[in-house]
Amino acid sequence: MEQRHLGRTGLRVSRIGLGTLTWGRDVGEQDAAELLKAFWEAGGTLIDTADVYGGGDAEYLLGQLVERLAPRRDLVIATKAGSVPDPDRRFDGSRGHLLSALDASLERLGTDYVDLWQVHAFDGGTPLEETLQALDIAVSSGRARYAGISNFSGWQLAKAATWQLAAPGVRTRLASTQMEYSLLQRGVEREVLPAALDLGVGLLPSSPLGRGVLTGKYRHGTPTDSRGASEGLSAFVAPYLDDAAGRIVEALSIAADGLAATPLQVALAWVRDRPGVVAPIVGARNAQQLTAALSVEALSLPDEICQALDDVSAPVHRYPDQDWSTL
Repeated sequence: MEQRHLGRTGLRVSRIGLGTLTWGRDVGEQDAAELLKAFWEAGGTLIDTADVYGGGDAEYLLGQLVERLAPRRDLVIATKAGSVPDPDRRFDGSRGHLLSALDASLERLGTDYVDLWQVHAFDGGTPLEETLQALDIAVSSGRARYAGISNFSGWQLAKAATWQLAAPGVRTRLASTQMEYSLLQRGVEREVLPAALDLGVGLLPSSPLGRGVLTGKYRHGTPTDSRGASEGLSAFVAPYLDDAAGRIVEALSIAADGLAATPLQVALAWVRDRPGVVAPIVGARNAQQLTAALSVEALSLPDEICQALDDVSAPVHRYPDQDWSTL
């Protein structure tokens, strides 16, 4: 699998990442083992998790499988901290919480360091410089090799990245930002992606298949074994089952037929090769689904197909999201 630099850093990762959101919850040990083995054998290196996935079970499960199935040195393990199961405070970006969470993650993962440590979301109740100091401490102590953020808006990303760049050699530059991005969700193109491109921060798209909708499986109803039919994830899928999404999925299916490919392959190739994108994070329930996603490695979309998909899925940019310097 082709490798790409993570932002403006020396770290290289596979251009498709493996997500573990459902590990320890919907994905058990056997399926997780098959997923990791298939991913590593295909040349994949980037594995993304978080301390809250499965209540910590995703990290623990990954830690049990690493070395047994794939050498630790061959993997780029990325995890997140900052989300908390507190109805009164969804995110805690305080230095104390983040560093304690990192130590707990390392214990569950069974490793001395993570390759990429990410703040899961912006915490408006904590001074940003305090949150970012936790990243600096993590890297300087060797517990994390690189640092990133997740779910920051455009201005939050720009402020954080600029703060880190203001003291080179002292503060750790942000390597990446993880945000939802797909043909069904192009909101990052308004502010986040332009900021990331300007500041040298690599984008790691989550839900690159539109929460599964871009595979085409929902074109004629909701399969009983799908996320859309599950009690825990049906609300997650529902926003992408409207008429606008249906038109995009139909166009995607037409493009796939013309390329003798699948809608999954075309959708994943589209987001993978967007400017600023480093590696879409793919969540699969089993090795068969993952293998189908990894087959995109050999596919590059013709310019005409990219343009057609751009047109049918184009987000509306209104004031003040337009870049007035280009008008």
